[in-house]
Amino acid sequence: MSNELNQCCCASTSALTCEKEENNLCPICKTSGVKAKNITVKHLVSETLTELVGDTDYYLCMDEECDVTYYNLESNIKFTKQQLKVPIWFKKDANPKYACYCSKVTEEQVINAVVKDGAENMKDVLKFTGAMKNAQCQKNNPLGKCCHQIIQDAIDKGLSIK
Repeated sequence: MSNELNQCCCASTSALTCEKEENNLCPICKTSGVKAKNITVKHLVSETLTELVGDTDYYLCMDEECDVTYYNLESNIKFTKQQLKVPIWFKKDANPKYACYCSKVTEEQVINAVVKDGAENMKDVLKFTGAMKNAQCQKNNPLGKCCHQIIQDAIDKGLSIK
């Protein structure tokens, strides 16, 4: 996996294997989690829960069926989907299913840009949807990283049905 992908875009469930850590399993489903910085968790949990986050980093449960989103095994704190301000794009019932959290662009909008508007690549999709214009990924994306790979995955879905 390229260094660039690992630094910015390791955001799709298929690309996340580069960051999963086997010794940090979700306390509920036992799926390995992906590290998420403290700042990301603080910005995404409901206002009433911000103080509970503390000063440590968390893991994001990657199981699409599991209700747990963020968890910290040391402090024994876990947050569920219902305790976040935004839906997690890969969780089963995410609605809306954001491809770009900063610009509030959904996977459906990206796919429509490909299927209906004729977008063929990332540059076209960004032009049609406005994705990635208000980049504050560390605070807005549940992984705290660039959404490039999530958008690319949606483009690929659109191209496959075009």
